[in-house]
Amino acid sequence: MKWPNLKHLHYLVTLHQEQHFHRAAQRCNVSQSTLSTAIQNLEEHFGSQLLEREHKTFVFTSLGLDVVERAKVILQEAGELVEYAQNAGNWQRGKVKLGVIPTIAPFLFEAMLGAFNAFLPEIQLELQEDTTANLLQQLTDGSLDLLVLALPMDTPGCKQMVLGHDPFHLIAHKELASKLPKPLDITNLPKKSIFLLQQEHCMTGHAVSACNLQHSDQISSLAASSLYTLVQLANSKLGYTFLPELALNQNLLNNTNLVSFPSEDNAYREIGLVWRSGTTRMRLFRRIGEILSPLLPVPTLN
Repeated sequence: MKWPNLKHLHYLVTLHQEQHFHRAAQRCNVSQSTLSTAIQNLEEHFGSQLLEREHKTFVFTSLGLDVVERAKVILQEAGELVEYAQNAGNWQRGKVKLGVIPTIAPFLFEAMLGAFNAFLPEIQLELQEDTTANLLQQLTDGSLDLLVLALPMDTPGCKQMVLGHDPFHLIAHKELASKLPKPLDITNLPKKSIFLLQQEHCMTGHAVSACNLQHSDQISSLAASSLYTLVQLANSKLGYTFLPELALNQNLLNNTNLVSFPSEDNAYREIGLVWRSGTTRMRLFRRIGEILSPLLPVPTLN
């Protein structure tokens, strides 16, 4: 059996990602004609059409889409094989491309880098901060190897490893805090007085679920883009917010007039690792999980 060219499969996957021949060729550092010829060679090799072409436009056939998904797996495994061989079979050496969401990254990066230097000194860590949706897409595409996400989260085709719990805290200005009902009941807060992040941040969904805010009239229509913005809104005595303990432990409330209270029922979000199910580096990723777990407010791994 004659095997398809891995480089040509890479061109095909890149074309699917870019949906544009010129941009795909630029990413692959080849000419557009070279990329086009490679796709045609794949079609001749398979004896089937991968693209439907019309003038300057194209669309992937159903077979082409299936080949792209299978090619992603082959390319990922081939890359891991090359790295494994280059590191003489030492699973604790090599490069790890790690993605972290914005509500975790600023409060974990420093400790994370220190832990890697101490326990995995021969791992070259590349960090990427982005939203959950974007990170999951990059993981699927093979641009990233491993993610640190807030859970629960649907991650089809991936494995999850829970590292710890991150409790939520109600944040209020000192003047407003003195007027809070005791015992604290969120439903007694003024309408539209709770500020949360914009919907693309998964922490909003986790806070709404964990803190029993579903269908709550207390949630403000004004959504913030970062935890730092939430702090400023609360410090302006405009209302209240919820922040994770991971952020509070990094002195996020310093130089403010804000105080924190444990949320009702000790609500929390889970923090965990996510990786592709077919990876050959599971031993390394589990070791990374063991290293990161103690850095979280409530570790779940010994």
